[in-house]
Amino acid sequence: MKTKVFLLAIFAGFVLSSNAQEFKSQVGSSKEAGYKTDFKKNKFGDNWFISIAGGASMLLGDQNDNADFANRLNFAPQVSFGKWFSPYLGFRTQLNGGVLHGFQNVQPFMQHNKYIAAHVDLLWDVTNFWGKYDEAKGFRLIPWVGMGYANRFKNQGLSRSESPTLNAGLLTAIRLSNRVDLNFEAQGSLLQEHFNRVQEGHTSDGILQLTAGLTFKLGKSNFEVLEPMDYALLNDLNGQINNLRAENQELAKRPKSCPECPEPVAPVVTNNVVDNVVYFRLNSAKVDKNQQINIYNTSEFVKEYGTAVKVIGYADKKTGTSNYNLKLSEKRARAVAKELMDKYGISSDKITIEWKGSDEQPYNENNWNRVVIMRAEK
Repeated sequence: MKTKVFLLAIFAGFVLSSNAQEFKSQVGSSKEAGYKTDFKKNKFGDNWFISIAGGASMLLGDQNDNADFANRLNFAPQVSFGKWFSPYLGFRTQLNGGVLHGFQNVQPFMQHNKYIAAHVDLLWDVTNFWGKYDEAKGFRLIPWVGMGYANRFKNQGLSRSESPTLNAGLLTAIRLSNRVDLNFEAQGSLLQEHFNRVQEGHTSDGILQLTAGLTFKLGKSNFEVLEPMDYALLNDLNGQINNLRAENQELAKRPKSCPECPEPVAPVVTNNVVDNVVYFRLNSAKVDKNQQINIYNTSEFVKEYGTAVKVIGYADKKTGTSNYNLKLSEKRARAVAKELMDKYGISSDKITIEWKGSDEQPYNENNWNRVVIMRAEK
């Protein structure tokens, strides 16, 4: 029992600061670039947004160059709805519409037609991808690509025209508050050549659009950084350290000598089982640096007493299938055994490897079962 408490104290002292404190997860920012950081998956209802904007559009088609620039401009309303899956990757559906001015003949006849278009886009926030993620960042740059459909309604005796579209653009977001961004956006749509109802053998028609508007964030808007250890575990270890300190303070109040008490006789221990654990990240079999102290302590125990050690791998029950977790627990067990042999010089004949998957759960707390337990007997 004393050995277990001693190992626990060493491990906790390595992970925690000298003054016990409540650990909190890192939410809304990262210490490294977004692509180097793992983020916790948010709930389905989190990180949605809706945008309302307006601006100017221009149809690029046959014979349009013959018209005045001012006559080619049109008012362009747009509405968007989407979701961010991470600080740098998201999707949206955007609806565009209004009036398009097309032109025919050298002395241009203006086609004044209403149209509607919709497209689905993939958003890439390069400021949060290449730079550190920060939900309070004042400016973000977001290029995007998408596909959609455009319909130009029948009018002025001209038939309806329609076309699939390829879309691309650049969106900028300026933070106004926790829930509102100011957006400026430039985008282009590539359409089939017949969309403007004039065909002169050109490859395609197009629409250019410049808009400004507001984006409103719905639900939880920030992301949480995944850390190597669960904070619930750290806080539990913290509590155990505080309890040990309190016990030591009580012991320090006792007199240094106790002549009326008989000399203590050390009990004879015939079987002393020492368990030590290595915790893993979700879906990982990589041994983190902050877990090396546990492997080191186990290797020192084996060297001191010449005992064998059993390395048993586990996986938590709430993620992955039973078969997948069995393989994952094997990888974890073999990774720890490899550290014992290669890094700390424990002979392979002193190590037995087992793996239990998620069918056996050594701990009641689900997240704690992403472990390898090293069991040595004296």
